[in-house]
Amino acid sequence: MPTPSHLSSKDPRYFDFRAARRVPETHAWPGLHEHPVVDGGAGAGEDAVPVVDLRDPGAAAAVARAAEHWGAFLLEGHGVSRELLARVEARIAGMFALPAPEKMRAVRRPGDSCGYGSPPISSFFSKCMWSEGYTFSPANLRSDLRKLWPKQGHDYHLFCDVMEEFHREMRALSDRLMELFLAALGLTGEQVAAVEAEHRIAETMNATMHLNWYPKCPDPKRALGLIAHTDSGFFTFVLQSLVPGLQLFRHGPDRWVTVPADARDAFVVNVGDLFQILTNGRFHSVYHRAVVNRDSDRISLGYFLGPPADTKVAPLREASGGKPAYRAVTWPEYMAVRKKAFTTGASALKLVSISTSDDDISEAADLSL
Repeated sequence: MPTPSHLSSKDPRYFDFRAARRVPETHAWPGLHEHPVVDGGAGAGEDAVPVVDLRDPGAAAAVARAAEHWGAFLLEGHGVSRELLARVEARIAGMFALPAPEKMRAVRRPGDSCGYGSPPISSFFSKCMWSEGYTFSPANLRSDLRKLWPKQGHDYHLFCDVMEEFHREMRALSDRLMELFLAALGLTGEQVAAVEAEHRIAETMNATMHLNWYPKCPDPKRALGLIAHTDSGFFTFVLQSLVPGLQLFRHGPDRWVTVPADARDAFVVNVGDLFQILTNGRFHSVYHRAVVNRDSDRISLGYFLGPPADTKVAPLREASGGKPAYRAVTWPEYMAVRKKAFTTGASALKLVSISTSDDDISEAADLSL
């Protein structure tokens, strides 16, 4: 049986998924089937992934229930046109279909936050994931994408135009959703306005876009598109193609719930770790992963929102009741804690929680340096 080919012996960073006839040991993950997988569609009862419609007068209450019990929900009625989403998906598919040498021009080097390559968290694991990705900052979109299209031809301008249009729509939607999240905490309109005036949360949020391609896989039971993790920032919008693959982890009993992918214009919204801190644990982040498919490629886009790097994130007084559960951290400080947690098997959120144990607090503080 032939093994998957690489771009060349001189550059083994590129793995040719199209040539794969089997899943090599480098990409084989043990323990993928320790927990059952259930469908999260509308008829799944308690396992049905919550749906929030922004047009619904009761949207804030629906967000509160979803963020408290799931840490994720499907967002409908958001106003971003299906036509734009189709163009975004088409541009992503075209980008990942580029020849390997062209994609490798934009390969993400160690320490880089943007560029082409494996998912950023892959560096913490010995196994490889069955996916390719491209990360860029919407604020620097055109300069980032010149790595991929140095001649800045038609495809470059078309890709940038579509992504800039998408970013404008998503940034406006992010502000609306942040306001809804604050209302979901039980704040009145005046209190929401006061929090925004004091903390400027929505106004200062930064966005990052991560594009994902999950190629069809000859043995999907052995491979994994994206390892189980929580997002680190405030919240994430996920645009996924009609091929299912995103799964959310739930307890009691432990199981993976497959997010339905039959609504092309619905976003998945994931709560992140820093939002769990901001809401003092009332809204919790969600473990999620991406599985692969034998017959079809899958595409997704993650639009990540978080605070500026120098902003301390601490529980809001309105959410903590005067008893914060977490200490204040900047995003870079939290990422340092998270890196340690990945390598030691600890929980990053527990490491930044306020404990009665001085030793625990000291350990968490040391990890953030």
